[in-house]
Amino acid sequence: MVSTSEARRMTIGDFLLRRLAEAGISHLFGVPGDYNLELLQQLEDSGTMRWVGTCGELAASYAADGYARLNGMGALLVTNAVGAMSAINGVAGCYAEHVPVVCICGSIPLRSIDRGLGMHHTMGDGTWDRFLGAYAQVTAAQARLTPCNAAVEIDRLILTAWREKLPVYVEVPSDIAYLDIEAPSEPLALEQPSSDPERLQSCITAVARHLSDARSPAILVDLDADRFSVAAEVMELAEKMQLPIAVSSTAKAVIDETFPHYVGVYNGEASAPYTRDAMENSDCLLCIGYRPIEVTTGDFTAALPADTIHLRGHSVDVGNDNYQAVTLQEVLGGIIDAVPHVTNRATSRPTEAAPRVHADGSANLTQAMYWQAIQDYIQPGDVLLVDNGTSYALFGLQLPRGCTFVGSVNWGSIGYSVAALLGTLTAAPDRRHLLFVGDGSFQQTAQELSTILRYDHKPVIFLINNGGYTIERGYLGKTESYNDIATWAYADLPKVLRPGTTARSYTARTPADLRNALSAPNDTLIFIESIMDPLDSPAPVTASSNRGADLDYGPRGPQHHEGAQLRPA
Repeated sequence: MVSTSEARRMTIGDFLLRRLAEAGISHLFGVPGDYNLELLQQLEDSGTMRWVGTCGELAASYAADGYARLNGMGALLVTNAVGAMSAINGVAGCYAEHVPVVCICGSIPLRSIDRGLGMHHTMGDGTWDRFLGAYAQVTAAQARLTPCNAAVEIDRLILTAWREKLPVYVEVPSDIAYLDIEAPSEPLALEQPSSDPERLQSCITAVARHLSDARSPAILVDLDADRFSVAAEVMELAEKMQLPIAVSSTAKAVIDETFPHYVGVYNGEASAPYTRDAMENSDCLLCIGYRPIEVTTGDFTAALPADTIHLRGHSVDVGNDNYQAVTLQEVLGGIIDAVPHVTNRATSRPTEAAPRVHADGSANLTQAMYWQAIQDYIQPGDVLLVDNGTSYALFGLQLPRGCTFVGSVNWGSIGYSVAALLGTLTAAPDRRHLLFVGDGSFQQTAQELSTILRYDHKPVIFLINNGGYTIERGYLGKTESYNDIATWAYADLPKVLRPGTTARSYTARTPADLRNALSAPNDTLIFIESIMDPLDSPAPVTASSNRGADLDYGPRGPQHHEGAQLRPA
C-alpha cells in the first residue's frame, strides 16, 4: 500500500514514465501499435523521455541493450503478442548478457480480459497469459499492470532489473494508462539491498585471508564486473596487492588494457602462455562473475584451480563456504581495506608486438592487412561494437585506455551489433563509435542503418564483404551454397536509405583503398565496405570454428569429410 501522506495522484502511464526517467532512462526504443499508442501519447505530451522509433521490434530490443550497456539501464515499447514475440530474442540476449532492460508491452484492454472478448494480436482462443508465460523464461520478473497493482509493480520491476542486471517485462493494458492512482511522491532509489553484517564480515575475512596467504594470487574478470560497476575496485585491489588480472572474452575492455597488471584474455588453451600461467597456476584465483561456456573457455580447455574463489553479484563461494546476503561492491570494498599492501610482486607480461604485414598498396586486401590497419585506427575512448563472424579478430587487438567493447558473446544472435549501435550512439553521442560487422550479420538488421541516419548519428561502420558466413565455413560447408548470401551494393546503402545524406561511403579492395577511407574526417557517418576472399579468415577464428564443429557434431560428424571445413592457413 502507498501511504496517502507520501503519495500524489497521477496516471498509471505518467507514473511508469516518471519511474523510468528516475532510473536514468531518457530514451525509449520501439515500434508503435494500437495497444501502446495511449502510452506513447503520454510520452509525447509529458516530454519525460524521447521516443526513438526503430524499423522493427527485434531491433528495438537490440538498441535498448546497447543503450543500457553505456547508460546503466534501457527500455523498449512494443505491442501485444506480435511485437513482444518479435522482440523476445533480443530480450533473451539481455538475460544471457546480464543487461537490465525494461520491455514494456501495450496489451489488450482489461475490459476485454474481464469480459472474455476476442481481440486481434491474440491466439483468438480466449487466453491472455501466453506471452507473460513466454517472457517468464527470459526475464527476471513479469507483471500485467492493473489500477490496483501498478504503483507497487512498476517499482518492483524496475528495481529488480537494476539490482539483478537482468531484463523484466511489463504489460500495460491499453485502457488503463490514463487512469489515476496514488503513486509515491519520493524519487525511486536505485540501491542494492544492504549486506547482512555478519555474513559480509565473515566473507571479507575469508577472502582476504586466502589472498594474503597466497604466493601467486590472481584475478579473472567476467562481464559482471562491468554490469555491477566494480571494475575500478577490481583494479584497485590488483594495484594494492600486485595481482595479475585477466578477462574472459565477454569482458573485453572492462579492465583497462593499458593497466600494468592486465595480462590479457583468458580462453583456455587459446590463451597466451603467460595468461594461462597466471590463471591456471594461481594458488588463490579470485573470479568475478565467471560463467564458463565453450566460446570463453577455448572449447572447455580452461583449467582453473579447484579452489577458485567465486564472487557474484549477491553471493560468494570460498571453498565449501557459501555466503549469501552480500553485495559484490561491499565485498570488494571490504577486501581492499583488509588485505596488505604488496610491493615485492611484479606482474609478468611480455611485451608483444604483432608482426607487421607488409604488402603492396595495390594488392588484394586480406584479413591480416585489415586488422593491422584497424589496430592503428582505434583511439582512446572509442566505443567498439562487434558482431559474430571474422570480426571476432577484434578480441586479439590491444585496446587503448577508455575504450568500451560491446558484443553478444554468450547469446550470439547475428545482426545484434547494427541495432545495438543505434543504442550506444543514443546513450553516448559525444563518443566515437566503431561498428565491426560482416555482410551476413549486417543483412539481418541492415534497415536500422536508416534509423541511425535519420537521427544524424556519425559512427564509422566497417563491413567485411566476403560473400557470406565465413565463420560458419570453418564449422561445415566450406564451399556450400548454404553459407553464401545475396550480393548487395553495401557502400551505396546510406544514400539509398537516406537520400541527400552527407555520409561518406568507401569500397576498399586494396590496402591503399582502406588507407584512403581511414583518413576521412569523422564529421559525418562513414561507411567502409571492405571486399575480401570468402575463404580468408583470421586463424584464431577459423581454429575456434573447427573446434566448435567437433563439439557440435561429434566424432561421426560430416566435418571430418575431405574439404568440408575451412581450416587455418
